[in-house]
Order: sequence, then C-alpha cells, then structure tokens
Amino acid sequence: MNNTLALLQSWIGKDSSESPSPLMHWLNPILLKAEAGELEFSYVIRHEMTNPLGILHGGTTAAIIDDAVGAAVWSLGKPHMYTTVNLVVDYFASAKTGETIIAKTSITKNGNQIVNTACELWNADRTRMIAKGHSNLIKIDTNRK
Repeated sequence: MNNTLALLQSWIGKDSSESPSPLMHWLNPILLKAEAGELEFSYVIRHEMTNPLGILHGGTTAAIIDDAVGAAVWSLGKPHMYTTVNLVVDYFASAKTGETIIAKTSITKNGNQIVNTACELWNADRTRMIAKGHSNLIKIDTNRK
C-alpha cells in the first residue's frame, strides 16, 4: 500500500478538513471508502451549493466530480501531480438543499502521462443517479517555473 492511500484510509469516516485541496475543504465531504483509484465520498447539499431553484448547481456538480477524481488519482501514490485536461458531465436528476449525495470514483485507464477517470453521483440510497462524469488528467512538472 502506498503512503497516500494509507493516509486516505485513515480519513475514512471523517470530513475533509485534512485534505490538501482547498476546494475539498469547501465541499466538505465525508470519505466513505478508499482503495487505490476507487474513492467514495458523501456530501450534504448546502444552500451555497445550489442554484436559484434550490437544487444542486451544475457547476458545483462538476466541481464535486473534478475534485473527487483528482483525489482518486492522488490515491494511486504516483510520484507526480496530475491536473485536469477535460471534464465531461452528464446530468440526470436533481438534488435539493439538505440532501446527501454519494460520489463514487474509478480509474478507467492508469497511464503514465494521462489518467482517465470516471465518477458517478448518486442519491443517498443509491437508487437515483444524479450525474456521471469522466475526465482525463495529465502529468505535470511541478518543478517548472
């Protein structure tokens, strides 16, 4: 097991206050499961995450998916950082303020240069898919100025 995955597994059942991602701090999910490339989070939809209709904003949905798949790539323990190249989201159902949703991530292809990921968002009892997204992340050189 890699050190990053061990760290993530120590956060199971906790909020995201220890995450290195400022966006994840704001989204504030609870980590439910952590395996290499497969993470699950639960999110409570807060008012500031919604649109004027009181339902989960599409941009917030995309942010949840993007941040969750980034964490999934991080869980692989790769020696480099990866950043999003593209993100495609299909929206299927709404979620209202106060509802809990579940994000389930997976790695479709774990390449050296490009990692292809997927994420499904479900209602709390996993009977209704809220959205599904897929994304490619590319290895970046963090030493470049």
